[in-house]
Amino acid sequence: MIAPILRRLAQAVPTLFIVVTLSFFLVRLAPGGPFDLERPLPAAAMENLRRVYGLDQPLLVQYGRYLAALARGDLGPSFSVRDLSVAELFARGLPVSMTLGGLALAVSLLLGTGLGAVAALRRGSALDHAVTVLGTFALTVPGFVVAPLLQIAFGLSLRWLPVGGWDGGDPSHLVLPVVTLALPQVAVIARLTRAGLGEVFDRPHWRTLRALGLPPRILALHALRGAALPVVSYLGPAAAGLLTGSVVVETVFGLPGVGRYFVDGAINRDYTLVLGTVVLIAVFVLVLNLVSDLLCALVDPRLRDFR
Repeated sequence: MIAPILRRLAQAVPTLFIVVTLSFFLVRLAPGGPFDLERPLPAAAMENLRRVYGLDQPLLVQYGRYLAALARGDLGPSFSVRDLSVAELFARGLPVSMTLGGLALAVSLLLGTGLGAVAALRRGSALDHAVTVLGTFALTVPGFVVAPLLQIAFGLSLRWLPVGGWDGGDPSHLVLPVVTLALPQVAVIARLTRAGLGEVFDRPHWRTLRALGLPPRILALHALRGAALPVVSYLGPAAAGLLTGSVVVETVFGLPGVGRYFVDGAINRDYTLVLGTVVLIAVFVLVLNLVSDLLCALVDPRLRDFR
């Protein structure tokens, strides 16, 4: 499997190059600049800032310098957060986003797989329909609606949990954001698990085993490996989205994660911060998709020579 892995890593380089190039020029098309304030700076001060940050150079020169710095692992200075680089901001925000994303992914896998297995074992029952309805609700209601509802219900009305903030990662501050992030993923994983198990249960040898009296729970346990392929394939992009944080969730709950930095960077026209966030997410997507393919190959040996 070494050759397919090296081939995928080689394919990731031009993909990342295209993402960086498109993002670099698109972010410059937005009106305004990083030093535009409500009260404009004097012309001399503005020119000095542009010279210090290299914004007085032609756009292609800036592009070449950014690529050279990126090749060295330098994401550049932040234009909006003084005296801090983009890498230093990510060093602060990434642990927050990864904590939330990792917990949300674990909750999604546990609940989604469990609900999907129960629905597959009780196909056509009221429980199966209830799982389908709840899954549809979780997928259709956006996070910016779910988050305030949870804040009102459990934070303001019942006063069980705080409505926002990080407080050094206190568990009580994690519950509502994690639930908000996990809900749509639980629905998707439950659907994939139910469909995969249903397909396995419809095969002749499984019907024979059930006719011979093998308990449904034992059947489901052994069938999960055969039904796991769609779930494992989905985990790559899902994990990338969760681990790099959600813009909506981190903004609503006031969490200092990567998603919050992306919003602040877009508002303040912080070119390097926005580009750094795009690069970070792209790397996560590429790496986790590769990990997902490796897991698929472990589940199904026929996929060992993945492209």
